Amino acid sequence: MNIAKDIKRWLVGICDAWADEMRSTFKDEGVLIFFVLVPLLYPLLYSWIYTNEVVREVPVAVVDMSHSEASREFVRRMDASPDVRVAYHCNNLAEAKDLVGRQEAFGVVYFPVDFQTAVARMQQSRVSVFCDMGFMLYYKAIYQSATAVAGDMNAAIQIERAGNWTAREDEITTKPLDFDEVQIFNSTGGYGNFIIPGVLMLIIQQTLLLGVGLSAATARERFLRQAGAQASGAPDSQVRRSVACSSVVMMLGRALCYFTIYAVVSAYVALVVPRMFSFTSLLHPADTFWFMLPFVLSSIFFAMTLSCAVRYRENVILLVVFTSVPLLFLSGVSWPQSAVPEFWQWVSALFPSTFGVRGFVRMNTMGALLGDVKVEYVALWVQTLAYFVAACLAYRWRANKIIKN
Repeated sequence: MNIAKDIKRWLVGICDAWADEMRSTFKDEGVLIFFVLVPLLYPLLYSWIYTNEVVREVPVAVVDMSHSEASREFVRRMDASPDVRVAYHCNNLAEAKDLVGRQEAFGVVYFPVDFQTAVARMQQSRVSVFCDMGFMLYYKAIYQSATAVAGDMNAAIQIERAGNWTAREDEITTKPLDFDEVQIFNSTGGYGNFIIPGVLMLIIQQTLLLGVGLSAATARERFLRQAGAQASGAPDSQVRRSVACSSVVMMLGRALCYFTIYAVVSAYVALVVPRMFSFTSLLHPADTFWFMLPFVLSSIFFAMTLSCAVRYRENVILLVVFTSVPLLFLSGVSWPQSAVPEFWQWVSALFPSTFGVRGFVRMNTMGALLGDVKVEYVALWVQTLAYFVAACLAYRWRANKIIKN
């Protein structure tokens, strides 16, 4: 009978804590922004920026010292490509370099004086392509366009000199070893399909850190103000509730509140946003649910653990914004996981986003099932358990510290 009463008391306490935290969340404009507005709009903004997937019409400068038919043909073909636009014709490299320095052009195509003469003499000719390596997508567009044009012109020269009789002979002459290029997973070859899935998972963790940290800091500041005003008397009911939040019951109630909100947010971010912008999405609904469950829970308890160390509202914003980009690199999406030093791989294992991003990218982009991401899935459940215990200890420590003060 006592056990039943204890369970009932726990359940009532969890529900009360859930209701209190839910009311607090919707009354605090800052927390509401990070829990609702940012997850709602930021994925849309980020996805909209990368909707085109690839860059088009990248401006380049041409320095044609040859002034020959071959160089003009090369320039015409480059300008006709979808990725490059010949925007400037310069008299020398210094003039073209100045355009690149002013960011009016992002690459230079240089033809030497003997460009066509060398070809006519049965010698190897050269065309130099200079790219601004500060923009990797621009570099890719310019370099690949120049390579494709050079390959086509090389094939035409080979056919002209081969003296073949049939089209099949011409094909074998230009491609004695043929190949088929098949882009797996990221079939569009676009940057959006490459980076967006990882960013979406990071948004879930980072907004949770911001919202939970902001809420905890607000409660702490409110308690300190009331404690100072009532130093000689007993704290009021709101202060007592703030202190009571250190208990496991209140912590579970708060966690349930965050989970209620982020069950909807996660479904929107993971399932709705990619389809709105026609990004690749090979997710299986059941596997996605079971994978997102430990990711959201581990992120919640991770955020609640760190929130105990937040003293002022501004601190959490500075901390989370500072760590967002490093966490994306550590996840192994923007930078290969195998190239990350071992020390930083151990550091990355502390964050739910690391395993969440890796697993979600494989499920979303590669069509992996839950069994294919078993390592990440188990790691997220381990983090959920570890950060749940850490959150209990942190809340207990904070409650004892508040009571002593």
